[in-house]
Amino acid sequence: MAAALGRRFGVASAAAALIALAAFGSASGTASKSAFVKSTVKAHDVVIFSKSYCPYCRRAKAVFKELELKNEPYVVELDQREDGWEIQDALSNLVGRRTVPQVFVHGKHLGGSDDIVEAYESGKLAKLLNIDVKDDL
Repeated sequence: MAAALGRRFGVASAAAALIALAAFGSASGTASKSAFVKSTVKAHDVVIFSKSYCPYCRRAKAVFKELELKNEPYVVELDQREDGWEIQDALSNLVGRRTVPQVFVHGKHLGGSDDIVEAYESGKLAKLLNIDVKDDL
């Protein structure tokens, strides 16, 4: 394709056309990853976008384990997917943060690790999940 464009329009025009095609492919890839994020969040009560080695991600996942939910959170381990960086880019565009974890409960973005711990300690997380929290007293 590049050779045919180069003969017809010149090398500079061919290069510009290829750059435009690459940008379009990248933009459509981001759009598809954004759609993936949105559909995943919609399909599950709790979604955690995580990286398996991240201590902050482990802390956020531990909070939900502590709550002993009927259904475990749906976890997307970005470091274990070929398209993980693209999904992380899409998350960044959607929530304004590139860090992980990013946690969603019933379609609502709650934030990262510190936000989840704070919501847990204040009782907000239990209320969002409509569960009773066991009191240790």
